Amino acid sequence: MAARPGAASGPRESETIELHADWDGPPPPGGRTLVLLHGFTGDAATWDPVREGLRRWGSTLALDLIGHGGSPAPAALEPYRMEACVAQVLAALERREIGRAWLVGYSLGGRVALSVAARHPKRVAGLILESASPGLADAAERAERVREDEALAADILAHGVPAFVARWSERPMFGDIQRLPPERQAAVRAQRLRNSAAGLAQSLRGMGSGAMEPLWERLAALDMPALLLAGEEDGKFVAIARQMQALLPQARLGVISAARHTPHLTQPAEWLRQVSGFFESV
Repeated sequence: MAARPGAASGPRESETIELHADWDGPPPPGGRTLVLLHGFTGDAATWDPVREGLRRWGSTLALDLIGHGGSPAPAALEPYRMEACVAQVLAALERREIGRAWLVGYSLGGRVALSVAARHPKRVAGLILESASPGLADAAERAERVREDEALAADILAHGVPAFVARWSERPMFGDIQRLPPERQAAVRAQRLRNSAAGLAQSLRGMGSGAMEPLWERLAALDMPALLLAGEEDGKFVAIARQMQALLPQARLGVISAARHTPHLTQPAEWLRQVSGFFESV
């Protein structure tokens, strides 16, 4: 198969890691492919509340990032570096002969989507980023985040995934999940528990906000259409989205009421309304 524009030129270790994928199949000629990239502790199933609605706009390809869900969770750190993760996502597109795709990324998945776009802009038709950031611009802040993530990784390895998920779920940023019906809260918890301790720990070490290259200075060069979504109750990420909107040439901001960090889970109807309006405008 011929190489796609911007594809890596030779096999690398990161590309030999085949990410678990749930694919609708090729779109009709001229149709879109929407690549769905979950957040930390997630997997492809986290998109279930909005995935059927997204199919109105294209064929969906939901990937489990390395260390998550059904994808490999190797012991070595290098395959978890952001550059390696970008190569793994591109390899997933190559395997399905997808030349250009729309990237839909939440939190960690949003940072992955931005990293793919920054390194391989010709492969990205557009971006939908939810509760995402381009990384930490300040070196001291990055170093502190690396220390925090290392401590969290060590804690996951020492005490296991169930204990970590219990604490992680109590973070204020996920307070709106705690307002969901009990059966939906149970589904979110069950999905998070499918991850391995090693995979989550290495993901923090390799792809955490402190470990990744900050992309703020590269945003102005990303001229594809972009929708930036954030929950109204998640003030930190509303502010980050506004900063990103000022730098991205074709960015649109959507703030979702009665939501915190995960509006695609807690306000799926409004999330889809925002996405539909965006696609109609482009």
